[in-house]
Amino acid sequence: MTNELIVAVEGPLGRIRLNRPKALHALTTAMCAGVLEALDAWRDDLAVEAVVIDHAEGRGFCAGGDIRMLAESGAADGVAARAFFHVEYRMNHRLFTYAKPIVAVMDGITMGGGVGLALPCTFRIATENTKLAMPETGIGLFPDVGAGWYLSRLPGRIGQYLALTGYRLDGAECHALGMATHYLDSASLDEAKRRIAAAPQEIGATLDALAVPAGEAKLLGNRAAIDRLFASDALEDIYAALAADGSDFAAATLATLRTKSPQTMKVSLRLLKDGAGMASFADEMAHEYAVGSRVVQRHDFLEGVRAVIVDKDNAPRWDPAEPEGVTDHVIDQIFAPLSAGEAWTPS
Repeated sequence: MTNELIVAVEGPLGRIRLNRPKALHALTTAMCAGVLEALDAWRDDLAVEAVVIDHAEGRGFCAGGDIRMLAESGAADGVAARAFFHVEYRMNHRLFTYAKPIVAVMDGITMGGGVGLALPCTFRIATENTKLAMPETGIGLFPDVGAGWYLSRLPGRIGQYLALTGYRLDGAECHALGMATHYLDSASLDEAKRRIAAAPQEIGATLDALAVPAGEAKLLGNRAAIDRLFASDALEDIYAALAADGSDFAAATLATLRTKSPQTMKVSLRLLKDGAGMASFADEMAHEYAVGSRVVQRHDFLEGVRAVIVDKDNAPRWDPAEPEGVTDHVIDQIFAPLSAGEAWTPS
């Protein structure tokens, strides 16, 4: 077991603590494998009645995945990147289908892979510190780890808005959208964990008792505008709607989109369209794995990581630079099914 993950059984609870504080607990391949190993060990252990996932020290629940590794692998043969996605997606699926209740404590930054770790869990706690986002289009990637399933099931076109803009939801917004099941003050988290350990079959009632009003969900004030402006699954239509609208919100949103990868914004729109009709979460993960295995080796991801993470000039040169340059043919190639020998499977 990697020391980047602290796994223990404490009374009737299985405890998983992410432990990469300097990287805001971003997931490595070994960490994902460790979570899988723990869940499999506890599946048939009658002494473990529930699981709690949180972070050990430092701020942030989980900032995502090991982006530098993915980019280095993508620039070469892509083998390590595909191996990461493969085990990460198995972890996501195992969490989604686990028979025992799992509590995710989203106290702090919860982004990318952190969202994939939290959203499959039975109970998802947001706090005043929560900042949840899928910011992948800003680095030439796309919202994965099941985002095609989750975001496509949000009200109206909010999922499309989140996928394209990378907007950071606060705890109140997470709770209003159902991405968090409960909103607690961070000061009460230790008490929540103590009570959960004392009564693991009454987690819902425990969290209900400790919950506090979440406050205003500011994003929902723009719900009508989002539904109207993001109504189309064509990125060109969204650009046109934003440009024609005339509101400050539309102008700011269009300016945000112009900083993102047109290619992976189109990938994201297609992913959510497909995800809305997926028959199972396993089908969704297999679909995302095929897409991810290709996107990670394309120019925009390597360029996005260079601009945002390596050189930090925040001036990525997307290719194509405009939505019109991203053809349907390219998107179809990215979404083509993998062969049976290469495809992702849940186990």
